[in-house]
Amino acid sequence: MKNTRRATLTGLVAIVLWSSLVGLMRSVSELLGPTGGAAMLYSVASVFLLLTVGWVRLADFPRRYLVWGSVLFVSYELCLALSIGYAHTARQAIEVSMVNYLWPSLTIVAAIVFNRQKTSLLIVPGFLLSLAGIGLVLGGGQGVSAAGMLANVRSNPFSYGLAFAGALIWAAYCTLTARAAKGKNGVTLFFILTSACLWIQYLAGGGGQLAFSGEAIACLVLAAAAMGLGYGAWNVGILHGNVTVLAGASYFIPVLSAAFSTLLLRTPLSTAFWQGAAMVCGGAILCWWATWTRRAEAATGEA
Repeated sequence: MKNTRRATLTGLVAIVLWSSLVGLMRSVSELLGPTGGAAMLYSVASVFLLLTVGWVRLADFPRRYLVWGSVLFVSYELCLALSIGYAHTARQAIEVSMVNYLWPSLTIVAAIVFNRQKTSLLIVPGFLLSLAGIGLVLGGGQGVSAAGMLANVRSNPFSYGLAFAGALIWAAYCTLTARAAKGKNGVTLFFILTSACLWIQYLAGGGGQLAFSGEAIACLVLAAAAMGLGYGAWNVGILHGNVTVLAGASYFIPVLSAAFSTLLLRTPLSTAFWQGAAMVCGGAILCWWATWTRRAEAATGEA
């Protein structure tokens, strides 16, 4: 019991580390550039992952997971890093991250459609609540305003588009992993591939010297540690801890992330933003509850 509690606490530490990532990633991109900073970040994070999660031989991976898992994971990380890096302001970076946090609700919908996950009608208000929350976040303090949302997205369609694409891609990755990974964890390999893609993009764009400073190095190490140690801690929690507690806690990441980001980036957020973030969390929890209750009913019926 003590080991289970300790593993669960370790998993909860991962949630805190991941919640700090948006603010730290934005800080790195401001100091080292959107692409160069992301390339450095994923390179250092790969080292942390090698030390914590370790390496799995390629021959041990199911081929389908190795190929499609690599493509989807790397695509998602590129969307996430570049959407935050190319945001025009710190506040916009936080808004962009909230669009990305549609992925929990989208993942559950994908599991229902492609993995035949049983669900209840709660899935409908849950998904709509998440979308309404994004509407509040993008409304620019005007509530759910179509004009405000459109103006916001038009100001930087690249970042907002990448964030939404990332949410869809991560939902696809989670759905594929559940079916094809067979217990294997390719995160270390995927991070190395992500860093390689970012370095290629950086060099193709002309490269240039990265302006390292004490602040840049500190932010880089902290962000890489949050990534690498976060995945390592989550691995321990999922394998040996209370998965139900961890799954429920993970749905609060959007609010925690916004709280860390506003402190790290010194960017005040409106009441409408916080309401929207809470709605995104609430929608994801409703979606999760819709599938959990049906699983519980099925288990009771089988018993």
